[in-house]
Amino acid sequence: MNSAPQSLRRHIAIFGRRNVGKSSLLNALTGQQVAIVSPEAGTTTDPVNRAMEILPLGPCLLIDTAGFDDEGTVGTLRNERTHRVLDQADMALLVMDQASDLSLEKLWLEELRRLEIATVAVLNKVDAMGNKEDVAEQITTALGIKPVAVSAQNHQGIAELRKALALAAGDDEPTSLTAGLAKPGDKVLLVMPQDPQAPKGRLILPQVQTLRDLLDKGCIATCCAVETLKRSLDAMREPPALIITDSQVFAQVYEQKPEGSLLTSFSVLMAATKGNIDVLIEGARAIDRLTPQSRVLIAEACTHAPMSEDIGRVKIPRMLRKRLGETITCDIHAGKDYPADLKKYDLIVHCGACMFNRRLMLSRIRRAQQQGVPITNYGLAIAHLQGILDKVSLP
Repeated sequence: MNSAPQSLRRHIAIFGRRNVGKSSLLNALTGQQVAIVSPEAGTTTDPVNRAMEILPLGPCLLIDTAGFDDEGTVGTLRNERTHRVLDQADMALLVMDQASDLSLEKLWLEELRRLEIATVAVLNKVDAMGNKEDVAEQITTALGIKPVAVSAQNHQGIAELRKALALAAGDDEPTSLTAGLAKPGDKVLLVMPQDPQAPKGRLILPQVQTLRDLLDKGCIATCCAVETLKRSLDAMREPPALIITDSQVFAQVYEQKPEGSLLTSFSVLMAATKGNIDVLIEGARAIDRLTPQSRVLIAEACTHAPMSEDIGRVKIPRMLRKRLGETITCDIHAGKDYPADLKKYDLIVHCGACMFNRRLMLSRIRRAQQQGVPITNYGLAIAHLQGILDKVSLP
């Protein structure tokens, strides 16, 4: 569980005012001194992440944030970073240590509900309260949500808090990457070119996740490079039910695909699992509306150092310029800091988001829609540019 990628973990954000014990609560939940704890208000400045397993939730990522009542110029910047965490939060802990003024908590709870983020209220520092039942009742009346009473200091109520988290999470099981495309017993061929961006000696994350999904499903998975695709197909007694390829070699694989085999790509699978595939397909078709004066945002989740023939920084811009001319503008943006103003762009082409959780990718799609900008992803854009989008099988 400790080796599960962050993108596959349930993201649980901890929100509250300064000095209500958010960092102490993070330490209590993890059983480790992960976050710095101090009686001085504003000790936590940037979000602090800690991966752990919370039974029965499974792998989780706990995110400690700065107090949302921070003040001043620096405090405003801290509040902005705290708000950004909402984009990736699957669940939230709203921490309080009193009931006298809950105005900010009301605003945050309204926002959490608007974003449909499952929220557990927490009344901390109950070891120092002689009237904790009364305080809990006041919070319940004011916010309409009953808090779990805990003491992060002596771990009182932590077991109950874990149970409350599991109850709030429900039983939403992750969707299979190959849902609707592969069933138990199917032969699946994975075409996996190893370009310079791949970690040395390892497969890239979408390939690993897809392979694991197929093995868990009971499929018969075979892997090859694009150079050995023909030999791999010739060695099979019958054509594979499904071929999954890297988007960069879509056209090459399509030319060699047996008549009865379905064809998709790792990036297309990510589009369905991490985002809204219907919106992303519509965004791919918006390429036809671009002009030589258009401006395109290429958005990457990773912040890797670019190498030669990078798919986002080199190959996709080259394909766009080949179709529309050298005057088209392609801006590159990497990492979690996403531009607030998207209106200057005519299209957003996003990576597969294997490093993001689903909620963060959906928040980016939603922001693009709100500003009227079409958005697609690498695999769908390449398939459309190569004229085979309608021939690609979708989950």
